[in-house]
Amino acid sequence: MDIDTLTLPFRFAFMQNAFAICIIVSVPTALLSCFLVLKGWALMGDAVSHAVLPGIVLAYILGIPLIIGAFAAGMTCAVATGYLATNSRVKQDTVMGVVFSGMFGLGIVLYVSVETNAHLDHILFGNMLGVDRSELWTSGLIALGVGGILTLKWRDWLLHSFDPAQAQTAGLRVNWLHYGMLAALSLTIVATLTAAGLILAIGLLIAPGAIAFLLVRRFQHMLWVSVLVCMSAMLAGTYASFFLDSAPAPTIVLILTALFIVAFIRRQITTRRASARRVARG
Repeated sequence: MDIDTLTLPFRFAFMQNAFAICIIVSVPTALLSCFLVLKGWALMGDAVSHAVLPGIVLAYILGIPLIIGAFAAGMTCAVATGYLATNSRVKQDTVMGVVFSGMFGLGIVLYVSVETNAHLDHILFGNMLGVDRSELWTSGLIALGVGGILTLKWRDWLLHSFDPAQAQTAGLRVNWLHYGMLAALSLTIVATLTAAGLILAIGLLIAPGAIAFLLVRRFQHMLWVSVLVCMSAMLAGTYASFFLDSAPAPTIVLILTALFIVAFIRRQITTRRASARRVARG
């Protein structure tokens, strides 16, 4: 292909907005994914991403901004899950499965019961090629706030992720850290609604951190690697979707999945070589 064909996607305004939203949402999702992977909160991200649907529909009915309803529903799901897990014999993953499936079902029932111009496919799978300037500003402000807080307080959340009891002994406000992480998760999902949708947002919240975990050993390096991986995959997936005539969000997740497989294979090979060297020395 010649240079004109290669640069063709950058000439369209809708593609420029798509590339911009990729850069914006890749930072908070990647940073947050590192903590979710270490803390074992993958299912929590899945639960919150599904639970925002009834909040979106209710916000549409009430005539308020959709992001307010989405954030309120996400926090309600997260807080309810934590309360039920603490005050019952049921394990947290089971509670999350019940809560998020129930709220997602409620969202579907509400959606089909009201007349709306919003397309369910766009809510579930994203509409990256239809992003407008106002959505870029909204996502940008959320990404700036969440990314800034995670960058400044990453050591506190790292200690809380590994050992909450030690974090409390060190004088950290454990409850603030816990619910602050849930708030950051809900806000990040709201920021990614336009780009990835509810279902595919979980890929952006887990895969970058998992890939970085396999590639590096130090957590501060893991943060930067996850951002680079997520941003590169999102830009590459959006660019490739233009020529493949595919939806950008699923293409991005497929690239992240392929990168995870490559990182996993690389880690296995490195581990086996290290074990072989130790055996040879012994």
